[in-house]
Amino acid sequence: MILTLDIGNTNIKTALFEGEEMVNYWRISTDRSKSSDEYGMILASLFQHNHREMSQVEGIVMSSVVPSINFTIEHMCRNYFGMDPMMVAPGIKTGINIKYENPRELGSDRIANAVAAYTLYGGPCIFIDFGTATTYGVMSARGEFLGGAICPGLKLAAEALVEHTAKLPRFELTKPASVIGRNTISGMQAGIVYGYVGQVTYLIKKMKEELGEPNAKVVATGGLALLVSGETDAINVLDGLLTLKGLRLIYEKNREETL
Repeated sequence: MILTLDIGNTNIKTALFEGEEMVNYWRISTDRSKSSDEYGMILASLFQHNHREMSQVEGIVMSSVVPSINFTIEHMCRNYFGMDPMMVAPGIKTGINIKYENPRELGSDRIANAVAAYTLYGGPCIFIDFGTATTYGVMSARGEFLGGAICPGLKLAAEALVEHTAKLPRFELTKPASVIGRNTISGMQAGIVYGYVGQVTYLIKKMKEELGEPNAKVVATGGLALLVSGETDAINVLDGLLTLKGLRLIYEKNREETL
């Protein structure tokens, strides 16, 4: 089995794959203060709870947007699984042509998303990851990663609204019944949720225009994708495991070098 790890600013998403099939999926809070042993014991407990043996893992692949935690996770992999993880980094085989001006600036999670979106759904396509930041990527019909956009995520925008105003209260990030809020809470919810839907719809429209592909497929992933996709028909596919699927695909493309 292959263990995939996607280390994000808020959560570490991890899944076990047996061949192409995902057999287990877990989310762990990203905590820069945790030691390698603490992360190792969390995974050991998850494996045990799901009647899995850590010795069944034959390979590990990881992406990370939190460099300060990478050494800790790598150390955990060596101590608890007896192997070094494959890091998605410049020089790794991906099967796509990255047209970014400086490929080293491109987040490894976006590379994994690009590989999965193009491999599983074809090109041209646009993929959106609704995480702490919302990231967009554009793939051409020839499998070229052309670039994209990066915006504050929904939760980040909501937190900024509360933190930097004196009187606005904290609120639940949920869709209100009406875009015309009749109180402060519903007004904030309307502004954040419906405003974000408008942003997403407009960015997709402009990307399709620049790409010259009005029928490009749009694939969404990330924790808040469902909240946005329910309010727009601009998103064609929801795939909550896109990044982890991309990591597995990258591992397979580089598998021979790890054996």
